[in-house]
Amino acid sequence: MFGAKAKLKNAQKAKQLLIEKNALSDSYYSIKSKEHIIFPLKKKISSKLFDLVEEKFNEKKEKPGNLKDLLKGKLLDVEIDKLKRSYDLLGSVAILEIDEEFRKHEKVIAKALLDSNPNIKTVLRKDAGHEGTFRTQKMRFLAGIKTKEAVHVENGVKIKLDVEKVYFSPRLSTERKRISGLVKPGENVLVMFSGCAPYPCVISKNTKAKEIVGIEINPVGHKYGIENVKLNKLKNVILINGDVKDDVPALAEKGLTFERIVMPAPHNADSFIKEALMVAKKGTKIHFYDFLHKDEFSEAKRKVDSACKQMKRKWKKIRLVKCGQHAPRTYRVCLDFEVLN
Repeated sequence: MFGAKAKLKNAQKAKQLLIEKNALSDSYYSIKSKEHIIFPLKKKISSKLFDLVEEKFNEKKEKPGNLKDLLKGKLLDVEIDKLKRSYDLLGSVAILEIDEEFRKHEKVIAKALLDSNPNIKTVLRKDAGHEGTFRTQKMRFLAGIKTKEAVHVENGVKIKLDVEKVYFSPRLSTERKRISGLVKPGENVLVMFSGCAPYPCVISKNTKAKEIVGIEINPVGHKYGIENVKLNKLKNVILINGDVKDDVPALAEKGLTFERIVMPAPHNADSFIKEALMVAKKGTKIHFYDFLHKDEFSEAKRKVDSACKQMKRKWKKIRLVKCGQHAPRTYRVCLDFEVLN
C-alpha cells in the first residue's frame, strides 16, 4: 500500500496535512526510522512535505471492548445494568461473583470477560462463601484454560496458590505493603494464620527483618507457602504447619518473643490475642484484624482490652486502619497496638 515518507523534522506538519485531507489510515501502524517516518495512506496525495512510497504496514489489532459493551446484544440492557462486573484477578485467573438470577448466562459472561482483557486466561465463579477452618471457597470453572492454580504478583513477590484450596485476598495487597513499611531492621516478626505466606514473603522481600515466622493450619496453604519462599529466594522465613493455639505456646516455652506480630484472620482473631501476648514483650507491636460495622469500630479496642486484662498486660492504641469494605457498612479493620509491659 502507499505511504507518505517524511523527514522527522517535517513529521508533525505532514501528519496534520494528511489528517486534514482525510488521507491518513488509522488501521495500520506508521513505520519510524532514525531519520524518517512513513505514514500509511487511505488514498494517494502529493506534498512537498513527503514522498510517496509503497510499503508493507502492520495492521492494528482491534482493541478489546469493556465487559458491558461486549455483553450488548447477548444480555438485556436491564440485566447488564444489574450485573456485578467487578472481579478479582490473581495472575491470569479472574474470579467472578455472579448472582443466582444470572447463572444461566454465566458462560456468556465469562467468554465476554476473556475477550475484554488479554491478560485473563481463566475465568472462575465463586460457588460458595468461605467455609470451614481453612476459610476456603468453592470455585466453578467457566472459560479459558481449565485450572484453579494462579501465580499472583504483588509488592515485588510472586505468590502461587490454588484459589479453591487456599484462602488469599488480592485486595489486601495495599495492607501488606503498609505492614511491611512499618517493620524495622532487625525485627523478629510472627505472622499468625500465614496461609500461602503472602505476609511473610512481602515482609521478607521489602524489609530488613531478621526473621519472619509464619504459622498456618491448612496443609495445602503451608505447602504453597514453602513453594513461595523458594520461588522468591527468601532466606529469613520459617513456616510452621500447625495450630496457633498449640504452636505459639510452644514457641513461648522456648523463650521466643517477637518485636512484631501480625494477626490476619479477622473472623475470629480475637480468640487468639492471648496467644499473641504469650510471645510479646515490652514494645512489641501487634496488628489485630477484625470485621466490624462502621458504628462498632470501638469493638476492636474492647476485644484487645479484654484479652490484655486477662493476661495482665498493659497496652496502647497506635492507630485503627480500614483495610477494605467487606459488606455494606462493614469493614475489615486493623487495630495497631503496642504492648507496654
